[in-house]
Amino acid sequence: MRKGIHPAYGLVVFRDRAANHAFLTRSTMASEKTIEWEDGHTYPVVDVEISNVSHPFYTGAARVLDTAGRVERFERRFGKRGGA
Repeated sequence: MRKGIHPAYGLVVFRDRAANHAFLTRSTMASEKTIEWEDGHTYPVVDVEISNVSHPFYTGAARVLDTAGRVERFERRFGKRGGA
């Protein structure tokens, strides 16, 4: 690898503001804010709006769209398309 062209890669804390959850991982993201982690070390912290803890898909609160009903409603409203 060429020297001096890659961003710094190190430990960063990502904090989900919606669920009040944080996790430590490696990343190239940088931040001016820091946080003291459970191990006593200080790491840069990046605030995120949503993570796997608060995302509806992972929490089971996702809505399932009734696409078949939507297609039928469209066909009733505008008629079926002629076969080609």
